[in-house]
Amino acid sequence: MRGVNRVMLIGNLGKDPDVQFLEGNIGVAKFPLATTETFKDRSGKLVSQTEWHTVVLWRGLAELAQKYLHKGSLVYIEGRLRTRSWEDKEHNRKFATEVVGDNLIMLDKRTDGGNHSSLHTDSGIEGISGDTPLEEPPPQDLSF
Repeated sequence: MRGVNRVMLIGNLGKDPDVQFLEGNIGVAKFPLATTETFKDRSGKLVSQTEWHTVVLWRGLAELAQKYLHKGSLVYIEGRLRTRSWEDKEHNRKFATEVVGDNLIMLDKRTDGGNHSSLHTDSGIEGISGDTPLEEPPPQDLSF
């Protein structure tokens, strides 16, 4: 049986995307995304619980993030989980689990009254799809 590694998140950026360009002019954007759930506890009081996710976007999506996204932007991200490891300067093994996005929909309302442009993706979801190849560049230390 094959596995499924799929993540769908709607949340707000915790800070502006940090975009870097790797060898070959390959763009990579990284930013924290906050998702908040609200529920009533046993006493009926509303409780909010926020979870933070690290999102990584490659190539065209990285450039779109750099151009259009900012701290507080509301976005829909679809992608997969990836855990990577590296050794720090003190030779300690470090791990990070990230959401590698391959679909992005900007959910903020534009102030000029227009809509964000969107494209149809292979999944049928309206949004902007990344041009992430089947194989990503080799893992690198993306701790920026």
